[in-house]
Amino acid sequence: MLNYTFKRLALSVAIVSLAMLLLFCMIYLIPGDPAAVALGPRATEAMREALRIKMGLDQPVWVQFWNFFTNAWMGDLGNEVLSERPVAAVVMEQLPFTLALIAGGITWSVALGIPLGCWAAVKRGSWTDRVVGVLSVAVIAVPSFVVAIYALLIFAVTLRWLPAIGAGEAGDLGDQVTHLILPSLAVGLGWVGYIARMVRASMLEVLEAQHIRTARAFGLPDRMITYRYALTIAILPTITLLGVGIGQMLSSAVFAEIVFARPGVGKLVYDAILTRNYPLVTGAVLVTTVLFVLINLIADLLIGALDPRVRSRF
Repeated sequence: MLNYTFKRLALSVAIVSLAMLLLFCMIYLIPGDPAAVALGPRATEAMREALRIKMGLDQPVWVQFWNFFTNAWMGDLGNEVLSERPVAAVVMEQLPFTLALIAGGITWSVALGIPLGCWAAVKRGSWTDRVVGVLSVAVIAVPSFVVAIYALLIFAVTLRWLPAIGAGEAGDLGDQVTHLILPSLAVGLGWVGYIARMVRASMLEVLEAQHIRTARAFGLPDRMITYRYALTIAILPTITLLGVGIGQMLSSAVFAEIVFARPGVGKLVYDAILTRNYPLVTGAVLVTTVLFVLINLIADLLIGALDPRVRSRF
């Protein structure tokens, strides 16, 4: 397990380093002068040149990348262009809102997807199985921003059951959870279908295994066989799927935060792109990239701890 953990850590570091290189290249290739956009049309050339020097844009490209690379690994993401606040501090202020949104989306997807997939596998070939299959494909096909808009119109505007915008009052956990229901539904609904289909396929495979047949031969109750023996094994691929799905949820969070006017990293990146605040864009995207790699690392280590066969294949 220690060797497997070391290899996964090394791979994660390599992925983050490559992502930093690609991120820097994409930001550098964006047309336009960041200093001119940040200062506006009334700024003089001397003011623009001073800002370029302050942002390090007067240095060669390889020097800019090296400074960005080394500073980022030390936790220094630079300062915001306008307010001159540390980018890391600005991103960390918004990160808890996005993490809460992702956690809510995972809760929706797991709470609905696992029971539906398990139910469909147990009722294989029945009308229940067909209904779950149709619903799974339907929720996968609907984009998250469409879910967000219709959830807002139905449950907030028409029925007025839930609040429409904002993240709730600071310090009021109940109000924050209430404001989180609709955005997290928009983020996690599509993954209900993915998880249901994954659990169903895994359950069908496990239910045909030899140890399950042996348990049936010993006369164990079907409920115990399904939930204690079969589901504990069938759930392993779902953990990997969730690790990948969180990356998709991070992108879906952008639409949810915009539609529901919630604070968060997604909305922060969107606003920073509009103002060409490159240090803030770079820092926010880098933090979400590291978060995505870290979550996948945790998922891989968890799978490796639960299934020794994974460790032997890596």
